[in-house]
Amino acid sequence: MNRSYKVTVIRGDGIGPEIVDEAIKVLDAVSHLKGFELKYDDALMGGIAYDVTGEPLPKETIEKAQSSDAILFGAIGGTQWDNLPRELRPETGLLSLRKALGVYANLRPVKVYDELVKASTLKEEVVKGVDLVVVRELIGGIYFGEPKGREEDRAYNTMVYSVPEIRRIAHVAFQTAMKRTKKVCSVDKANVLDVSQLWRDIVEEVAKEYPEVSLSHMYVDNAAMQLIRDPKQFDVILTGNIFGDILSDEASMLSGSIGLLPSASIGDKFGLYEPIHGSAPDISGMGIANPIATISSAAMMLKYALGEEEAAECIEWAIAQALKDGYRTKDMSQYDAKEVCSTSEIGSIIANYVGKCKK
Repeated sequence: MNRSYKVTVIRGDGIGPEIVDEAIKVLDAVSHLKGFELKYDDALMGGIAYDVTGEPLPKETIEKAQSSDAILFGAIGGTQWDNLPRELRPETGLLSLRKALGVYANLRPVKVYDELVKASTLKEEVVKGVDLVVVRELIGGIYFGEPKGREEDRAYNTMVYSVPEIRRIAHVAFQTAMKRTKKVCSVDKANVLDVSQLWRDIVEEVAKEYPEVSLSHMYVDNAAMQLIRDPKQFDVILTGNIFGDILSDEASMLSGSIGLLPSASIGDKFGLYEPIHGSAPDISGMGIANPIATISSAAMMLKYALGEEEAAECIEWAIAQALKDGYRTKDMSQYDAKEVCSTSEIGSIIANYVGKCKK
């Protein structure tokens, strides 16, 4: 066993510790199968970090993350921290970590499993076969633009993008498309926003470097409608921070359960891997949370951060096999379930399938 990787583990709040534990269970199974070692280093972020240290993102967590090969993250937040000043709230810790790591590209794949096609609120013929990726710029745009502030009778935020910021996220989208069906749809609001017109101009420049990839443009309001009307038209959706935040959550519901969908936040040096859902404090500790999104995020970590593509494929195969054979968590129990499983049980089942992987 000569391949060894250091993974910073941030369990976070709510169901975060439960779902991360199951991802680690599956990671241990696949690392044993494929002959590499994962060394885990725990770190605090979010509400739990505030309770222990008085801040949502301790300096020690940043240092650990920056010295690791990848970061696996669960979820943060909860009602008990809602009344804190904004700079001390759990979500601020996550935004600050993304900025500190320079993870500017958020990849959110959305795949509808045949076994769960009935879980979507949309018609089967609309969602069956959906397989798309939202590539969202993550550390620019209106969430980080200056100036921003609040006065007595008004508040303001500024949407700002520079040419280098647009260019680098566009390259990620086109490179992702080259490994898929070679289609990029860039989403903006260029008919009313100057920043979106710059976005569109630079994306078109980058597209010239990828002549095999087909580029189209779509206004964000139309894209929101088209995701519901005909989601199979999309392969890679490229968009900015606030539009990507909204569209990726909308796209997540095509699958019928937000508990299925992973994400990767990557930059030039670091990668942060997490499920797209929140901390779900209302079901924390009940053993019913769906860990599949976190397990899928772990597979993305193996693929993008560690280069262990065969191991990632084994996890993806194991998830699909568990669903095919009728294993469901409570959120999916009404859809052809052979057995309704707890959080820990579905993690163990997927880990067991990993051991049977022939990839």
